[in-house]
Amino acid sequence: MSFVITGSVAYDYLMFYPGLYREQILPDQLDKISLSFLAESMRKERGGVAANIAYTMKLLGADPVVFATVGQDFGDYRRWMEANGLRTDHIVEIPGEFTASFFVGSDQEQNQIAIFYTGAMAHARDYSLEQRGLGDAQVVLISPNDPGAMLRYAQECRALGIPYAYDPSQQIARLSGEDLVASIPGAAYLLCNEYELAMVLNKTGWSLDDLRRQVNILVNTLGKEGSRIYVDGLVVDVPAARVDKAIDPTGAGDAYRGGLFAALLAGLSWDVAGRVAALCGAYALEQRGTTAHQFTPDQFVDRYAANFGDEPHLDHLFGVIADEPIEDVEYE
Repeated sequence: MSFVITGSVAYDYLMFYPGLYREQILPDQLDKISLSFLAESMRKERGGVAANIAYTMKLLGADPVVFATVGQDFGDYRRWMEANGLRTDHIVEIPGEFTASFFVGSDQEQNQIAIFYTGAMAHARDYSLEQRGLGDAQVVLISPNDPGAMLRYAQECRALGIPYAYDPSQQIARLSGEDLVASIPGAAYLLCNEYELAMVLNKTGWSLDDLRRQVNILVNTLGKEGSRIYVDGLVVDVPAARVDKAIDPTGAGDAYRGGLFAALLAGLSWDVAGRVAALCGAYALEQRGTTAHQFTPDQFVDRYAANFGDEPHLDHLFGVIADEPIEDVEYE
């Protein structure tokens, strides 16, 4: 049985605007907004939510399956994944299409403006878990993807009796209230940041209590305030990990999710799993790019202790403590 991550695998184009977006936005002119920001830097990175989550899980010793559709330009990305031990056997290449691309600009306050090109990701709805031989998955994480695919996978998981984690995040803008009502109920986990949670409640008309009754576990990330996990009638408040220097917020939420699920698969308690997730998010924040963070098991354990105190059960994450982090491979 496997932990399957469905979602985007994409190229990220990360830009930095050396100013503040809020200083250029006129609230009384929003109905005719027309803005252009001059970025002083840009980097092309490997990204996409599914791959980002898988990368952090692999750092922590897990071996997730990435189930996604990509384009004809995926060759260098595939080589990087395979060199780093990430599975590519359920990544489907679509001829004549380009891999999805994420264009995002961050300002000095780490606010972001982004646009996403779907490309080959639009074909994800044409493939099913059962068709790919993944019908016996232990858990399926449904992360941002083609909206039709997300709805299909939620329905398929319910039909096959597979526990699923639902992470609509960036696609909340495309998913209607009816879509959310059709895909959230019955989820084992629902993951949202503070703004996304408000959007879900607004679009569905549910209260927070209503939403909690629809899912087993609700994970609400709160940025600098940490996160809050609603589970078994309890509320687990998780503090944020200290960040040495915040460089780029892109991918921090994905790193959090990777840390959370790797910890849960290792049998760690909710409070420890939340702290592992928070620390993974901090590592990602300190790098430019969504898969640029690295750590050895010893480094991770030491930094966890410095933030939260000693935790003897962390060795369940890594099994055998390795000496080297996941290899980094540059673009050709």
